[in-house]
Amino acid sequence: MSNFTTFAANFKRKMIQVSNLSLQFGKRVLFDEVNLKFIPGNCYGVIGANGAGKSTFLKILSGEIDPTKGQISIPPGQRMSVLRQDHHEFDTQPVLQTVIMGNKRLWSVIAEKDALYAKADFSDADGIRASELEGEFAEMNGWNVESDAAGLLSNLGVKEEYHQKLMSELSGKEKVRVLLAQALFGNPDILLLDEPTNDLDVDTIAWLENFLAEFENTVIVVSHDRHFLDQVCTHTVDIDFKKITLFTGNYSFWYLSSQLALRQKSDQNRKVEDKRKELQEFIERFSANASKSRQATSRKKLLEKLTVDEIQPSTRKYPGIIFRQEREAGDQILHIENLGASAEGITLFSNVNLNVRKGDKIAFLSKERLTVTAFFEVLTGNRQPDKGSFAWGSTITTAYLPADNSSFFQSGEYNLIDWLRQYSTNKDESFVRGFLGQMLFSGEESLKHTNVLSGGEKMRCMISRVMLQKANMLILDEPTAHLDLESITAFNNGLKDCKENVMLSSHDHEFVQTVANRIIELCPRGIIDKFMTYDEFLSSAEVKAQREELYQTGKVKQKA
Repeated sequence: MSNFTTFAANFKRKMIQVSNLSLQFGKRVLFDEVNLKFIPGNCYGVIGANGAGKSTFLKILSGEIDPTKGQISIPPGQRMSVLRQDHHEFDTQPVLQTVIMGNKRLWSVIAEKDALYAKADFSDADGIRASELEGEFAEMNGWNVESDAAGLLSNLGVKEEYHQKLMSELSGKEKVRVLLAQALFGNPDILLLDEPTNDLDVDTIAWLENFLAEFENTVIVVSHDRHFLDQVCTHTVDIDFKKITLFTGNYSFWYLSSQLALRQKSDQNRKVEDKRKELQEFIERFSANASKSRQATSRKKLLEKLTVDEIQPSTRKYPGIIFRQEREAGDQILHIENLGASAEGITLFSNVNLNVRKGDKIAFLSKERLTVTAFFEVLTGNRQPDKGSFAWGSTITTAYLPADNSSFFQSGEYNLIDWLRQYSTNKDESFVRGFLGQMLFSGEESLKHTNVLSGGEKMRCMISRVMLQKANMLILDEPTAHLDLESITAFNNGLKDCKENVMLSSHDHEFVQTVANRIIELCPRGIIDKFMTYDEFLSSAEVKAQREELYQTGKVKQKA
């Protein structure tokens, strides 16, 4: 047998194969007759609208639920690791042990070995068994198990002082990080991750991106974070219209190529060869735009082999998010002097002095999530500051999208038309229906009552409300929360194109990077204010030094 034949046989033995897979709940079919192969060394990003079945598909792969028909073939001896979603499952376990339990076989060897050595009547048979376990323990690099687990925890932002605590003593955000460390622990052959970036800060996400970019086994991940998907994924798995289709390339490649194909499909007069050339040039440009070393090399090779016939228009529907201002803003936008606020005796921000210029699209950051919300609440008159003052320009009108929109949906007596009509000066039903239609609430959907809306549907209603206000200053606090990728992408494009001033906070890296031209970090003793992109801000040595000085001494230079 040749070396190539041996390699191909070994390669095939490591593949995950999905054969004739179907899943149906009652009359509702999520997907039907799915056939896929997942190959080691690749990272697959699973995308689809809310409710399409992304998380359900991962549960089928992990064996947590059974399909209606079809099968998943996982090679014998392959270890699968899954990011757990039950934050209380390990509450009685110490943090470090919880991570080690991610490698079930290693953990069972440790437990059996410890039980044998604890026996008062240790027999010869026990000695033979202990020797076998010690050999297996050594093969699995067991002597380094605690240091490896501790290293993962530290890289994911879990401080050493927490490593021996019980999981029940940790906050929800800390538990998320421990469970992620558990999934990554011990170099699994197959790694299933459902929304792994939730509750992670930007530095931890960057570490995870690098980890997965160098990971040599199979990764299948569900995420609404487009930047994360672009950084780690070699392939995109699209769940749409009861099918699951695999495409070469990351999310941006899938989105841009599908939009290009859609435009070409509508252009009936262009020659087929012209369309083929345009698509090929697009593939070549994209394959040359690389980032991570190993991922970039493999992705480039895959894209170079891709034929233009494989790229198809997406059947997705994207909301129409278009912002228009009733009145253009003058030169005086917002002036803030010595503004400060605290909560429960803790300073959230202070010494905030700044001028907002016409055309500014500002992203606000903070180590403490409540800080930016408190700042926006002060500026919108919903909260009183502890000190300082601010003044809006005489031409400025504001539209506020709060992080917590529950107060807007307390009454379930309204259907969507009546709910949105409250915020419109034009009460005509067809006019209101038009705005709802832009946000994909058409026909019977517009008659749904607000008490049955999902989080994503509520956010789309709130975006309609903002568009209706036609303000020239948009204040957006976590605007992508609960939205699917289609809504996030449409929202992102709408803000890039809008003429209004924008003040926003978001954990969506791509959103901030492509919209903001100014970054302001709110700190307990001042601000860091830079006219630059988000990526430039994150990599700036000056910003890092300024932050360190600010948090240590409370002294920082501010731009007016």
